Amino acid sequence: MLSLPAVSQPKPQAGVKSPAQQSGEPAQLPEPKPFSITRHQTTIDGKLIPYTATAGEITILKDDETPGASMFFVSYTRDDIKNKSTRPIMFCFNGGPGSSTVWLHLGGIGPKRIALDDEGRPLRTPADFEDSEYSLLDITDLVFVDAVSTGYSRPLPGEEKSQFHGVSEDASAFAEFIRIYLTRFDRWGSPKFLLGESYGTTRSAVLSGVLQNRTHGIYLNGIILLSSVLDFSTVSFSPGNNLAYVAYLPHYTATAWYHKKLSPEYQSQPLVKVLEESRRFALDEYLPALMKGNLLEPEAYETVARKLSGLTGLSVSYIKNSNLRIRHNRFLKELLRENRLTVGRLDSRFTGRDADAAGESYEYDPANALLMGSFSAALNNYLGTVLGYKKEVPYAIYGNVYPWNYSFDPSGRMIPGITGSARNVSSREGSLFVSETLRRAMAENTALKIFCCNGYYDGATPFFGTEYTFSQLMLDGSFKDRVRMGYYEAGHMVYIHKPSMKKLKSDLTSFIAWSSGK
Repeated sequence: MLSLPAVSQPKPQAGVKSPAQQSGEPAQLPEPKPFSITRHQTTIDGKLIPYTATAGEITILKDDETPGASMFFVSYTRDDIKNKSTRPIMFCFNGGPGSSTVWLHLGGIGPKRIALDDEGRPLRTPADFEDSEYSLLDITDLVFVDAVSTGYSRPLPGEEKSQFHGVSEDASAFAEFIRIYLTRFDRWGSPKFLLGESYGTTRSAVLSGVLQNRTHGIYLNGIILLSSVLDFSTVSFSPGNNLAYVAYLPHYTATAWYHKKLSPEYQSQPLVKVLEESRRFALDEYLPALMKGNLLEPEAYETVARKLSGLTGLSVSYIKNSNLRIRHNRFLKELLRENRLTVGRLDSRFTGRDADAAGESYEYDPANALLMGSFSAALNNYLGTVLGYKKEVPYAIYGNVYPWNYSFDPSGRMIPGITGSARNVSSREGSLFVSETLRRAMAENTALKIFCCNGYYDGATPFFGTEYTFSQLMLDGSFKDRVRMGYYEAGHMVYIHKPSMKKLKSDLTSFIAWSSGK
């Protein structure tokens, strides 16, 4: 999930010491909590897959090698593999910041998923779980990790939360978890992958630098970016930023096409074809018009307004009153206003109904509301009854991680709490830019490959923004052959839409084999 704060958050204080450090006594690692280890089997692609599930917590160390936090994980390892040390392993996490990894875990990537219909709606309430026929477990071992302050992951007693709540702080925690996991479970020889969703893609980009360039020396084989945001200016409708309006236009077109609101000339075309026109118009006509501002000639203004209307399903008068600039929150309210319906942010296929049909923005996200309770009930039931892991503290689907420190060094070498020059440090959410970190990691690690998964109906991280970001990644085009794009008629959580999950499984099977050198 991607949740953006409305304003920049203050930078947390650095150098917080634990009680042991303050007293001068050497810090002692807490007694490790016993893992819950259970054995199961499932059927994937017609084959019986025996596997071991391990649920537990790993204590991560801070830079001074004192214990800082406990990170909860659930791993799945296939049992009928002779040489597990060289089998691919994938670390999976959602985003937020502040989201647990329940969505990827029970959405279809793991061996179990909540029971959904083909479109992604829960079959019953409370939702139950079932075997995931398109799980990745047949091709890679899986580790689902919760960020500190989400799920069951928590700072240790006496440790300040701010040490883990920030772009660099969060990435450092995940890097340390990965290092310890690889050591404890003898997986240093395995092809290594990250699967991040939403802000998890942001984390993955930062991690690519931290893992390589800190003390870890961990080089990845592949990174899967599901619903990407590496350049936050593509999703920030802040004054003076025209890029987001352009980045969102093809998503608006896809959404209006789905709800049959496009003008007849576009509605009659296949989705892929009409999106080609939306992309072309966005780059060739819409962006230049926005750049001209009040210098745009009246005739050109009228032409752009009419074309925008045809490609968004909104009226010409509404577009003119919006100065040709359609904010996402307004689009979600305006598209189906005459039906007194709103459109989902995370998945624009789904609709909701507000008390006030005349409002400017939607009251709630119907896509999130549709799934939140189902995932929560299924996850808590699954952990206790199937994996045998129970705690009385709440499993935080969403954790309170704010204020979030947005300052970081794109090189990946930054120690949390230390800032760099204004030239290379991003300090505001709306200007966060992490693709340079990924570019540098790819330059240094020539084996690293990227796969971007894009849902046409994802309104949190629009696919055209991802295309723009990667078109700027290496301007000479030298990395293009190491980046693949996949497109799905789904929303932010591509995997809840069964036809898309089937295609995603096929795409990732090919990507993992390619990235592993097979």
